[in-house]
Amino acid sequence: MFQDITSLLQNELPIISTIRLFDLLDIAILSLIIYKLLWMLRKSSSGRVLRGILILLVTMWISSELPLTATSFMLNKVVEWGVLVLVVLFQPEIRRFLERMGSSRLGLNFSSSRATPMEIETAITQTTEAYADLSRDKVGALMVFERKNLLDDVIKTGTALDCGVSSELLKNIFWNKAPLHDGAVIVREGRIVGAGCMLPLSGNVNLSRDLGMRHRAGIGMSEHSDAVVVIVSEETGSISAAVGGMLKRHLAPETLERLLRNELLSESKEEEKSSQFPLLSQLFGGNRKEGDRS
Repeated sequence: MFQDITSLLQNELPIISTIRLFDLLDIAILSLIIYKLLWMLRKSSSGRVLRGILILLVTMWISSELPLTATSFMLNKVVEWGVLVLVVLFQPEIRRFLERMGSSRLGLNFSSSRATPMEIETAITQTTEAYADLSRDKVGALMVFERKNLLDDVIKTGTALDCGVSSELLKNIFWNKAPLHDGAVIVREGRIVGAGCMLPLSGNVNLSRDLGMRHRAGIGMSEHSDAVVVIVSEETGSISAAVGGMLKRHLAPETLERLLRNELLSESKEEEKSSQFPLLSQLFGGNRKEGDRS
C-alpha cells in the first residue's frame, strides 16, 4: 500500500516528489526575510516608496508586452540606476534591519539563565503600581522592557544596575530631584539592568507636535528594537506605551498591566514551549507577536 501511494505521488505530482528538506528550509528563510522587510516598510513612510516601485514594475511589464519601445527603453534605464537609488532611500530601514539581526537572541536560547514567568509577572505588577502613583503625581517616567533584541549599547549610555523591579525603587529613580530621573530604566528578564539611559529619538516626521522628547525617545526605541516601552508624561500625567513604533496613549493602570501581560508573559510562555528547538522557533514562530499587532 505504501508503495502504491508513493508511485501515485511520483506519477501524478512529480514536482512535489522532487522537493527536498533543504528546499523547504530555503523557502522558510527567504519568506522570513521578505516578511521582515515588508513589516518594517509598513511601519515607516518608505512604504509609499515601495508602492511606487511596484507601480514601476507593473508599468515595465505592460510596456514590454505592448509595443511601447520608447517607454520600455526609459524604464529599463531607470531600473539600471535604481539599485543605488534604493540604497539611498532605504538606508534607515536597511540599517535598522541589520541592527535587529545583529542583536538577536538566537544564542541565548541555549542558555539556562532565563527569567521565570513569576519574575516577569512581579515586574509587571510593581511597574503598574509605580506608574499609577507617578501618573497621579505627574512625575515623568520612561521604562524599556527588553525582549529578543539586546540593548547593551543603550545600557552603556546610563548607569548599570542589577536589582529586582519594585514600586518604591522606580518612584525613587524617577523623582525629579534624582540624578537618574531624566533617562530610561531598562528591564531585562524581570530585573533592572540600567537607569538614566539615553534612547534614540524617532525619525518619524508625522508624529503629533504635542509629544515631548520622552515620548519621541520611547517611540524611537520601539522602532529600533522589539522592546516594549512605557511612558508617563510629566506635563499631563498620562500613561502611554510604545510597541513596534506604534504609540498607545492615555492608558489606565489596568490597561497598562493587561498590555504588559499580553506582550511579555505570552512571549515567555511561547519561548518555554519552543526551547527544545530554538532555531526552528526563530524561523517559523518568531514573528507571531508582530503579526498579532498588525
